[in-house]
This record gives sequence, C-alpha cells and structure tokens, in this order.
Amino acid sequence: MEILWLGHASFLLKNSIGKRLLLDPFPNDIGYSTYEDKVDLIVMSHKHFDHCYISVANSETKLIDTIGYHETDFCTVKGIQSYHDKENGLKRGTNIIYIIDIDGFRICHLGDLGHTLDSETLSQIGKVDVLMIPIGGNFTIDGSEAAKVATSISPTYIIPMHYKTPQLTFELEGPEKFLTSIKNVKKIDSHEFIPDKNENSSNNVILFSLLK
Repeated sequence: MEILWLGHASFLLKNSIGKRLLLDPFPNDIGYSTYEDKVDLIVMSHKHFDHCYISVANSETKLIDTIGYHETDFCTVKGIQSYHDKENGLKRGTNIIYIIDIDGFRICHLGDLGHTLDSETLSQIGKVDVLMIPIGGNFTIDGSEAAKVATSISPTYIIPMHYKTPQLTFELEGPEKFLTSIKNVKKIDSHEFIPDKNENSSNNVILFSLLK
C-alpha cells in the first residue's frame, strides 16, 4: 500500500490492486493543489470547507461521512464519533475518527480532532499501523497534545497533518511543538510513503517534505 500526502489533512491511499481512497479532500483556495482525479472511495471526517471538496470527476464516487461500520470491495471503514473542540462540539461541531483496514494495514485518520482521547475511544481505535494526526492547534489539538494522543495510541507510524506550511492560506501552528514533544522523527524527501508491515517498533514519526 502507498500513502500520498496531498497537503493539509488530505491523503490518497493506493492499494495493491490499484484502488484509490481519498481522505478529506480540499478546494484550491487553501493554498495546496486540489486533487481532481477519479478515485474509488472518498472518506470525509466533517463538512468544513477545507475537508469536504468533491471534484467533478468524483460527483458519483461513493462517499463515507458517517460513524459506524462500512464495507467496500477493497477495504473496510469504521467511523468513531469525536469532536472538533474540547466542549463536545459546542464551538466547532462533531468530527469523525476513521479506522481503515486496507491491504493488511490498519490506518487511523483523526480528522480535525479537538480534544484528547478517553480510554473508551482508545479501545475503539485499537491497534493501529499508521496514525494520521492533526498537530496545528487553533482549530484542533496542538503539537504537545498531539504527541500525547499519538503515544497513547502507540501506532507503528505517525504522520502529522493539518499544520502551518508556507502554502497554507490560514493560520495554524507549525510542526515545531509536535516535533520537540516526540522522538523517532524521520524527515523524508517525498510526499509518498510505503509502510513496512515487518516494522516492529512503534511511534515512528514520518514527516513529509513541503509540497511545492
């Protein structure tokens, strides 16, 4: 399986038979280039403008945007209720954590998580191979909170997302607070990553290079 970071909180997952899953797609006006190509499935954590863009090519693509268990011909998706803030959604609404089982990997995308996780939610998440976690603060958990959440899940790989870069058109914190709060950071000169199923250690942080 291949993971492609598109910017912000959006990723493209490509499985071994060429199926494509798009997470939290965004429009062009947030600063990154929008992914417009046809995919096989779109998974959306919430309906804020920077997470819910549907291209013309994907106007009829299957969309998952609810909690509960969902099954397709190439993956399963479990949506877990969470919130976009620390006040049970009163400020920014709800958010869905997704667990995606694909190609023998278990991927967890936390969306715009705005709070730390209790033991019940951690139990629902369970064992994770790849964790995609927001770290930019302001609208989500910040870098130090993200480090605590990530280590409480203890995945094999951690991919930070939803943080300030030179391309982003609105204010978030950069990755510095997160990177100083956690160990095992590997910066890669790419926007693509292929996880290793035989990796035995945990909490390996993969930091993608800045998008051009």
